[in-house]
Amino acid sequence: MTEIARNIPRPTPETAPFWDGCREGRLLIQQCTGCGHRQFYPRLVCSQCQERPVWIEASGKATVESFTIVRQAVSPAYAADVPYVVALLRLAEGPVMMSNIVQCDPRLLTIGMPVTVVFEPMSAEITLPKFRPA
Repeated sequence: MTEIARNIPRPTPETAPFWDGCREGRLLIQQCTGCGHRQFYPRLVCSQCQERPVWIEASGKATVESFTIVRQAVSPAYAADVPYVVALLRLAEGPVMMSNIVQCDPRLLTIGMPVTVVFEPMSAEITLPKFRPA
């Protein structure tokens, strides 16, 4: 039987530091050198003032802003994972990140629930940040 591949992110020059951090067990976000704005997803310039951002380590703490429970796999590669949770998470540092919530019965999730980052290796190059109840 042929195994169906999962979608694995491909680092770009803009995102490589983020993926390197995840592989090391560190959640990195960008902070502007001009105005101090913190942002995620990675960009070449600050989304507020267009200055250059630098990478900083985030605490890994967040709260659930919204979520959905996926009950039907988007492809056979994800069939064993259903049901799984896709959530919008407000990082303690301010930016919103989309990720999965793991190690939790989906029926127990609530808006405002505190969560903390965990890292799941997907390949030798890519480790995904996911979140679990704090």
